[in-house]
Amino acid sequence: MTALEHATAADWYACERLAHGIVHLHEHHIDPFYRCNIWFVAGRDGNLLVDSGLGAVSLVGQFPWLTERPLLAVASHAHFDHIGNHHEFPARACHGLEAPILARPTREATIATEYARLAMFTRLPPGGFDEAAYEVRPAPVTRVLAAGDVIDLGDRHFEVLHVPGHSPGSIALWEPATGVLFSGDAIYDGPLIDDAYHSDRADYVESLARLRELPVEVVHGGHFPSFGATRYRELIDDYLRGRRVPGCPSDALRTHPPGVTHD
Repeated sequence: MTALEHATAADWYACERLAHGIVHLHEHHIDPFYRCNIWFVAGRDGNLLVDSGLGAVSLVGQFPWLTERPLLAVASHAHFDHIGNHHEFPARACHGLEAPILARPTREATIATEYARLAMFTRLPPGGFDEAAYEVRPAPVTRVLAAGDVIDLGDRHFEVLHVPGHSPGSIALWEPATGVLFSGDAIYDGPLIDDAYHSDRADYVESLARLRELPVEVVHGGHFPSFGATRYRELIDDYLRGRRVPGCPSDALRTHPPGVTHD
C-alpha cells in the first residue's frame, strides 16, 4: 500500500453554502462512505450544528465563527464519525438512547473498532492516524431530545423525529416550512448500514415507512450528496422492498460494500 500524504489542518475541511441558508462542512480527505456530512444553520436567536465529524482536526479551530453566537450541537446518533468534535461545543444534544455513548464514547460503542480504519483516508490528518489509539472524547449532552421536540432558532424550527434502525436513538430533523430534512444515517444516497451491533432492521423498516410520508423537498443526509424528493422515495422504496423479502439470508441483506472506492 502506498503511503498516504498528510493534509494540513487548513485543508482538512471543505465548506459550501447551500440553499435555505444551510452551510455544508465535510472532511474531504475521507472516502465518501466514511465521510460524515456536517450541517450548520444560522437562526435569529441561535445556531444549529448537525453532527461534527471525525474529530481528527478541530472544527472550531478552522471555523471560529461557529462559536461566535449560541449554538446547539446535535448528534444525529453516536457513531464516531458523527460526534468527534462535539466536545468543542458547550451546548450538546442527542436522543436519550444515544446520550450514554456521548458521555462515555468507547471504541466499541461508537463502532470505531470496526470502521475507523486507515483505509477510509485519501490523505491522513495532520497528526496522522493510529487505528488502535483513536477514540472520541467524551461530550455529555446538555439537552436530551425526544420525538416531537422542536429545536427553535427563533425564525427557524426543526422537529425532532426518532428514526431507530441504524442505531436505537437515531434522529432526523424536519423543517416543515422549507421541506428540509436532516436525515443523519437513517437515509442517504449510498449503502445503508443496518448491521451494526445495535442496529435493528425491523425498526429501520418502520422508520423509513414513516419518513416516506413526509412532504420532503431536499434531504441532507449523514453521508454522500444531498438529493430531492424523487430520489428520496426511490431510496426508501428500494430499501423497503429488499428488507421485506421472506427468508432472505442475512448476507444478502448486508449493504456495506466489501471495499471502498475513492472519488
